Amino acid sequence: MEFSTNPEHSFYDVVIIGGATSGAAVAWFLSNNPDFDGRVLVVEKDSSFKQSATIASNNCMRQQFATEINVKIAQYAAEFVKNFRENLGGDPKVPNIPIRNFGYLYLADNEEFANILREDQQLQTSCGAGTKIMTREEIASAYPFYNLDDIVAGSLNIVDEGAFDALLMVEWLRQKAWENGVHFIENEVVTMDSSGNSINSITLKTGEVITVGKVVNAAGNRAAQVSRMAGVDLPIEPRRRYTYIFSAENHLEQDLPLTIDPTGVHMRSFGEHDYLVGCPPIEGDPAVAFDDFGYPEAVWEEKILPVIQNRIPQFKSVKVTDSWVGHYEFNTFDHNAIIGPHTEIANLFFCNGFSGHGSQQAPACGRGVAELLIYGEFRTLDLSALSYARLANNAPLIERAVI
Repeated sequence: MEFSTNPEHSFYDVVIIGGATSGAAVAWFLSNNPDFDGRVLVVEKDSSFKQSATIASNNCMRQQFATEINVKIAQYAAEFVKNFRENLGGDPKVPNIPIRNFGYLYLADNEEFANILREDQQLQTSCGAGTKIMTREEIASAYPFYNLDDIVAGSLNIVDEGAFDALLMVEWLRQKAWENGVHFIENEVVTMDSSGNSINSITLKTGEVITVGKVVNAAGNRAAQVSRMAGVDLPIEPRRRYTYIFSAENHLEQDLPLTIDPTGVHMRSFGEHDYLVGCPPIEGDPAVAFDDFGYPEAVWEEKILPVIQNRIPQFKSVKVTDSWVGHYEFNTFDHNAIIGPHTEIANLFFCNGFSGHGSQQAPACGRGVAELLIYGEFRTLDLSALSYARLANNAPLIERAVI
């Protein structure tokens, strides 16, 4: 499919601002629901996604969260991608998307953090997740390549935890939504016209004025910028994340779990014999400009390389083969997604603030937003804990398991 520039109509029942992971998910679930027959327009600023979180996704899948709703969202994501073809209608052209289940392993270097992992494991187990708490000796037995001198315990789940092809999922959600009649354009919303408690129309950069029924903000890192057009402040900002791919002269004989080191560096298997490693900035985690994808720090030399060589002595000789900088759409309020309608502007809906978890949370959240648009309520998984109302009521739902 190709994005056109101009809309076909002057009125749409639903306009989705942002056509990457979240926008594509909302569009597909909306268009695939037999109870909905309205017009849908998706406005995407850059159809190449060069400046979106989607293109820089590390394609991760995990259930090790500290809030029940996020565990349930992740469990749906795993089911959705493993049965992707069936979930998208059985078209033989649509692939299933396997999860490479090397698992997530959180390492604790003190009892305080180990107790947090134990508390979170009890929550995850109550939701049916396969998380296990491991002693240092158990970790060493399962993964003998680690240096564990400073480690007291770990938390591991190898059931539906690892990596998947998130970009492939987005491409097919978009393709199938387009086949269902959703209009996709490469353009930009520059203003919104409101009266009372409703948005009446949007104006595109090319000058067209579109009358709207409902508006969905799925603009990722630009979500706050989009919402300000409606007079709404969102606590969302771009945060820089570094990713490197490296090969090792002496590669491991087994998969490397996505290992979250106590330093904040995380690493995992990537291809057959290479590895992905990532981390936040060296000092602090400041907001950055939307188009800032530079490397202002010597993060590989100063932060990443010392950690991987200490944690896995076998990685004494490594070589960087690729790298990129991506952005989290970071929710500074409580690190959780914001899903559903504004408390005062009745036809403004949010699908934002995933704080690095958007690829795996988009299926459940896209389905939930579509249900709200059609029925005015959640029909499957209740996502009301992630509603905008918690911001209005200053009642954060903190997700502490953010890498």
